[in-house]
Amino acid sequence: MFGKRGAGDPSGGTTRPGGIPAAAPGVGAPVAQTPPPPRAEAPPRPESLPRGAQVPVPEAVIERRNDDYYRVKTTIFNALIDTIDLGQLAQLDAESAREEIRDIVIEIISIKNVVMTISEQEALLEDICNDILGYGPLEPLLARDDIADIMVNGPSNVFIEVAGKVQKTSIRFRDNSQLMNICQRIVSQVGRRVDESSPICDARLPDGSRVNVIAPPLALDGPTLTIRKFKKDKLRMADLVKFGSISPAGARILSVIGHCRANILISGGTGSGKTTLLNCLTAFIETDERVITCEDAAELQLQQPHVVRLETRPPNLEGSGQVTMRDLVRNCLRMRPERIIVGEVRGPEAFDLLQAMNTGHDGSMGTLHANSPREALSRLESMITMGGFSLPSRTIREMIVGSIDVVVQASRLRDGSRKIINITEVVGLEGDVIITQDIMNFEIQGEDANGKITGRHRSTGIGRPRFWERARYFNLERELAEALDEAEGR
Repeated sequence: MFGKRGAGDPSGGTTRPGGIPAAAPGVGAPVAQTPPPPRAEAPPRPESLPRGAQVPVPEAVIERRNDDYYRVKTTIFNALIDTIDLGQLAQLDAESAREEIRDIVIEIISIKNVVMTISEQEALLEDICNDILGYGPLEPLLARDDIADIMVNGPSNVFIEVAGKVQKTSIRFRDNSQLMNICQRIVSQVGRRVDESSPICDARLPDGSRVNVIAPPLALDGPTLTIRKFKKDKLRMADLVKFGSISPAGARILSVIGHCRANILISGGTGSGKTTLLNCLTAFIETDERVITCEDAAELQLQQPHVVRLETRPPNLEGSGQVTMRDLVRNCLRMRPERIIVGEVRGPEAFDLLQAMNTGHDGSMGTLHANSPREALSRLESMITMGGFSLPSRTIREMIVGSIDVVVQASRLRDGSRKIINITEVVGLEGDVIITQDIMNFEIQGEDANGKITGRHRSTGIGRPRFWERARYFNLERELAEALDEAEGR
């Protein structure tokens, strides 16, 4: 053991008559005789876990936390800060530091005579370790794989999305300062910063989860943190079939589209699963292809051996040094790529991506926000126009038709489920109008007793899509024909 502890009360307080220790200066009185709530199943003890592993916090414990719990936590945390030597703690590895913190906290709990169940004590120990070494109250939420989004609206309001539905949790932060410190800890890991002079920041966690922070004075109720979590196990197309996001026949069609190096645009609204679908489609890229990805925050999890990952960079304090998405896409063309994948098309980089697709980089992919395939193509044209390219509309549409082969539309339905609702190919230009045709649609039929939407993926009866010759070139026309027949129910 090390630190500032000596004999007696480690919190530095005095002892009341009867041997009950008093609270440390500036700290609320300890909770001594609070009737314990119903006992929950105790989590595994630290000695039963592998070295360095964190004690899992049961979901029931997370939801049961109340004002008394946070008052006790503040008391013990303040006593710990008065006791421990943070300089020496910083010299230890993560496992040793965690064990040291736990030992001191257990001693403080004993001296202050705080009445807690075993499960509550384990939750408290883990919370305090996370506050000092990890992401604080976010750690138990980040550990749950069923959570898709974490939304922190100031220190007292934390929401999560589970199974497509948003719900409030009892998780809270001590104050704005603790929340801001955790935000800075997250963004600093990827070389970015967030403060009053730079209050908006996009970043990512080590597992690729997307992070957005907006701080005061722009956020009026305290720092606002949004985390789009990635599952620990990377989803594959078979998982989307199992979840009902796409039919088996539709998955086979997408497999052929991916293998025959068609240029794909994935369209959808916010939270519709565009990035997840893009990850699934990249599984059809051959292992001998050189792939370059361009993203604002690196989220894609490609499994191929020859992948170059590029990430944009915001300007520094002097306002210089910014590297935009367009800079990355233009530089890709000098890196001998076979496929270029743009995480999200938001602006003038749309022009450079279309040029890349049309100049020998077949099989390139990108995502954008749109509510239908036709709207996606229209948004591409708008992005190019807003980028300052003084080109006639017909010329831009000819570029789109010559570059994009397939638009895959993803959607989040009102019951929270995510579906691929359209597989649409770009056929050509008739006059000044881009002609598209649907290969497969999702047809809503109703809802079940639980309020879940029911429906089926239905083929539109297209027997020979425009990319048929491309599939024949890659010797995949038989598989495509079988998938189309299966989709029609033949």
